[in-house]
Amino acid sequence: MAYRKGQSGGLSPATRITQEIIARLEAGTKPWIKPWRGVPVSRPLRACGIPYRGMNVFWLWMVADMCGYASPFWMTYNQAKSLGAQVRKGEKSTIAIFYKSYTKEVEAPETGEKTDEARRVLKAYPVFNADQVEGLPERFHPAATLDLVEPEGREAELDTFFAAIPVNLRHQGSEAYYEPTADRVTMPPTSLFSGFDHYYATLAHELSHWTGHASRLGRDLKNRFGTAAYAAEELVAELSSAMLGAELGLPVTHLDSHASYIEHWLKLLKDDDRAILTAAAKAEEASTLLLKLGGRVMPEQFDNASDGAALAA
Repeated sequence: MAYRKGQSGGLSPATRITQEIIARLEAGTKPWIKPWRGVPVSRPLRACGIPYRGMNVFWLWMVADMCGYASPFWMTYNQAKSLGAQVRKGEKSTIAIFYKSYTKEVEAPETGEKTDEARRVLKAYPVFNADQVEGLPERFHPAATLDLVEPEGREAELDTFFAAIPVNLRHQGSEAYYEPTADRVTMPPTSLFSGFDHYYATLAHELSHWTGHASRLGRDLKNRFGTAAYAAEELVAELSSAMLGAELGLPVTHLDSHASYIEHWLKLLKDDDRAILTAAAKAEEASTLLLKLGGRVMPEQFDNASDGAALAA
């Protein structure tokens, strides 16, 4: 997941979970196909260490994957406080579900006889992952069992280029994404990548999303693409990272990890024969801004980067 959207609210627990799963299936997302190596897998655990069961296992796995959480532990706000810890300001909860049993008196239509009937109703309560909480004991952040070996291919020149870009960047979890609200890029640790070239290429993609923030290029594609804005944004980031790859000597094999968007892009391009022109113009703006910030182009080159954008829009 490259561009993090807000989670759904105001829905029943079953509807919310089902809609998230459908969205990922329809997008063709294959989270096990990534340019970084896997991390240890555990059942989601309650604060007391008891494993979750049933749908909570798969749901909390999915949320952890979407949000890049590495800890298997989940807890309520009050449970975190009881441990002397605090949920970080601005963190959003997800839900854990349970069935609440109750009895209801029912009347048989034939005889009018009243009996108690056992029933169950699906309930939900808010939980936070341990990665969202400050001040927890170390046991809530178990160390990875993998040997954290730095991959090959690190280049000082590329390190310098990316370090010059003033992005709020953190390394955690096993997923790369950009959060517009927090204006933050999250990357897996470099040790989880098969090579530094893939790390750099993935970072270039996420930074391309980062350029669209209102404080930078202000790239709002909703007016232009409506409900297809998300697919269009991914296309812009792909084209931008391809342009950066050409300038920086990065591989394009990372594009395969975004193949789940191809179906949406095909529909976008079939419905709008000028969509690719707009996307290419926006990608040029994004890649040129990043090259400028990284010290690869002169300011006057950046000023001319949007030539043709009006025609493409």
